[in-house]
Amino acid sequence: MMISKRRGLAAASALAAVVLAVTSCGSGGGTDSGAPASSGPVTIRVQTFGGGANFGYKNAIAKWNAEHKDIQIKEEHLTDQFEQQYWPQMIQWLTSGTGAGDVVGIDEGGMGLAKAHPEWWADLKEHGLESRKADYPAWKWENGITADGKLFGLGTDIGGMSLCYRKDLFEQAGLPADRDEVSALWPTWDDFMKVGQEFQSKVKDTKWADGTNTLYQVLLYQEAAKNGNVTYFDQQNNLIVDKNPAVRTAFDFAQKMSQQGLTAKLRNFSDEWAAGTQRGAFATVGCPSWMLGTVSGNAGDDGKGKWDVASVPGGGGNWGGSWLAVPAQSKHPKEAAMVADYLTQAQTQASVFADFGNMPSNTKAQQDPAVQGAKNEYFSDAPIGEIFAKSAAELQPVYLGVNHTQVKNAVESVIQGMDDGSVPYDQAWQQLVDDAAKAAD
Repeated sequence: MMISKRRGLAAASALAAVVLAVTSCGSGGGTDSGAPASSGPVTIRVQTFGGGANFGYKNAIAKWNAEHKDIQIKEEHLTDQFEQQYWPQMIQWLTSGTGAGDVVGIDEGGMGLAKAHPEWWADLKEHGLESRKADYPAWKWENGITADGKLFGLGTDIGGMSLCYRKDLFEQAGLPADRDEVSALWPTWDDFMKVGQEFQSKVKDTKWADGTNTLYQVLLYQEAAKNGNVTYFDQQNNLIVDKNPAVRTAFDFAQKMSQQGLTAKLRNFSDEWAAGTQRGAFATVGCPSWMLGTVSGNAGDDGKGKWDVASVPGGGGNWGGSWLAVPAQSKHPKEAAMVADYLTQAQTQASVFADFGNMPSNTKAQQDPAVQGAKNEYFSDAPIGEIFAKSAAELQPVYLGVNHTQVKNAVESVIQGMDDGSVPYDQAWQQLVDDAAKAAD
């Protein structure tokens, strides 16, 4: 989700200027977010990020707006890119006390910093939402609480892992297209690369994978589970990029994929990546559950029935997941809390999963027969409930430090740079370590 060669929070903030320009009208939380109740409905601005269907709220918001004439929800999708644009801009708004919506989405990578700034947030306990604790796994609930005990965030989705693949392209290559047979092709990541080499020897105009970053993330989170559930920072918030085997293993794999020419050299969540998804520039992409909505949104109607979902090499993993929070600057905190409550309820999360594939973090939604039995028509009727719901209860949280987004941005710029040729392979690891240290300062 980064742009190559842009380092650190200040640079990322500059990239987000377009977001500020687009949203400056109506900035200031609730300043322009709706008229007083006596003169008309209150409008609650929900700010989100992500590609494709992003948070998957389209249908849920339409349902709310049809049933609540006194409170209307307006979703503002600010950008596809969390680390480079959305979060740096949100930090500016939260720090200045003006600009943020009434409800804002926060990716897992931003939660460390969000928890460290209780002054940014309304306390949802004051609106009775402490009662929602039983709806979540302990780790998902606790990550929405600041160091001083303020409840500021309610969990939306989690990121159980899979691989999405173009079954029509597999057929062209003479490979199995059935999802169970495809899953059996790659018990390990070495097997995944071998199948990729076979694929590219048969289908000359398509690459095996989208790029280095997506698969790097998948493997990083798998390896994190084997190394204390940490990535760039340890539990004491010390930078451990050069010491954590999970980072080096994922880096080495990304480098091999690039050196073997198995990637389309596309940066995930970029416009080029979205266009590449649509035109069939690659055959596989790492797919946590929320990525299904991104892929289908990018590929469009022409991709329906061409994509399917298979198991990821090496087992599962937990990449991603978000929270909704109410900034303290909102002029309508009560109504905003009501909207955040609605968008994270079991029924809403279950409908989002059915519509777009975002796996619920709400345990009641996970247990819903409609979720466990769900199939995704776009992805060839893949049994996404069976694929994701079984692993949901077993997912473990990965600790992400206060400065995770800045370090992730720097690291993935190097990972992408290896692939596009701007970072020499033999210099990439040291540059990754050095750039991560700079970003963490």
